[in-house]
Amino acid sequence: MSMSAKDCRSLAGQCLCGAVRYAVQDAFVYAVYCHCSRCRRTTGSAFKPLAGIERGKLSIVEGEADATRFGDEQGYDLHCRRCGSLLYSVVREGQFVHVAMGTLVDEPSIRPDKHIFVGSKAAWFTITDGLPQFLEHGN
Repeated sequence: MSMSAKDCRSLAGQCLCGAVRYAVQDAFVYAVYCHCSRCRRTTGSAFKPLAGIERGKLSIVEGEADATRFGDEQGYDLHCRRCGSLLYSVVREGQFVHVAMGTLVDEPSIRPDKHIFVGSKAAWFTITDGLPQFLEHGN
């Protein structure tokens, strides 16, 4: 058996107001805390906890008309037009999605395992956990 039933389950996600809902497979490839200035600005927070997955493993299940994109087909942030919530970002030449983990309704099996782009983190925020820290991507 190559995958457990848990690995194949679908997770629900939604924006703050519930107008936009998505489904994503619980098959994330990686999860990190990103401290880059773009993630900080789009979330209004010190960092963005994100989980990366192949683009085809996520779909909007409700409220596509209420979703708005900032960017182009190869890379964009998808927000709810009504409440402004950032749901996910399309990255890596349109091949991957970075799900904003705070929008997940269901608990994913993955946890962030490092901090990336700490070279541009907010000066007022101190990382206090023991996870590895990388100035940029952390590959």
